Amino acid sequence: MQSICVAALYRFVSLSNYECLREPILDELKNLGLCGTILLAHEGLNGTIAGDHTNIDQFLNWLKQDSLFTGKFEGLDIKKSFTKKMPFARTKVKLKQEIVTLGVTGIDPESGAGTYVKPADWNALISDPEVLVIDTRNEYEVGIGTFKNAVNPHTASFREFPAYAEQTINPDRHRKIAMFCTGGIRCEKSTAYLKSRGFDEVYHLQGGILKYLEEVSPERSLWEGECFVFDERVSVDHGLAPGSYTQCHACRMPLSAADLESEHYVAGESCPHCFERTTEERRTRYREREKQVRLAGLRGETHLGQDADTLRKQRQTAKVEEKNRQRAAQG
Repeated sequence: MQSICVAALYRFVSLSNYECLREPILDELKNLGLCGTILLAHEGLNGTIAGDHTNIDQFLNWLKQDSLFTGKFEGLDIKKSFTKKMPFARTKVKLKQEIVTLGVTGIDPESGAGTYVKPADWNALISDPEVLVIDTRNEYEVGIGTFKNAVNPHTASFREFPAYAEQTINPDRHRKIAMFCTGGIRCEKSTAYLKSRGFDEVYHLQGGILKYLEEVSPERSLWEGECFVFDERVSVDHGLAPGSYTQCHACRMPLSAADLESEHYVAGESCPHCFERTTEERRTRYREREKQVRLAGLRGETHLGQDADTLRKQRQTAKVEEKNRQRAAQG
């Protein structure tokens, strides 16, 4: 039974007091036993959290209704999925310059984004030969799955998208553009960016790939492969079922079954993507980390996360107290 609810949420909305929202949001997440990360900036909120489904709903209702937020999160974009294992180790709320980093000032997705296209209508749009379909995600994300005939910008980060658009996309030649990303947030910002540069017909997939995989059946789907997600599930498939990929603990790249068979794959140390650039010093450090993970597992404990941090502090306190007792006995 998949008992852990995973909720991806975001909203572009002006938050002049976003610094003051960090502590109340963090306290509410911890009070409800929810893990994950939420980003706050002047332009809005973005994050993914996980925990009991009822507690997730309670947190979302609090965001929408509490007077602290004055109704700013009423239109929060939310996508839920379920998994057997908690995908996050800690609970964090971070203050940022942008909730998704494009690196261009003056872009306003709240009022200037492109036209939403529902998942049910997406196939017809991207099958139009006059439409340029662009995957706005990073190279490693595109590598494990994308839409049929979509253009890969070959970017290492979203910050590189403006340079790609400047060099490659022309409003006189590309009259219709459709863009997509994991949950929709990068597309809202990239469509707003293109519209600010004079593009008129700019569309984006409402709810992103995750909503498409949730609502469109495999028989009708134009999606090829799996979708990378930024948590311990690594990837998801149609119906948002956990995918087949795992992750390199050294470089965080998604790994296929073939990658795991490579001579360059060593659990916790290296993989085909990072083997040649991993120094021996780092390998030694990774080996020690992997050893501690295995030892924690043998003790029935977790090596990472808030519970592990608490346990380490308790042990340190116990050691100090024991040393103090020994000194008192000797004195």
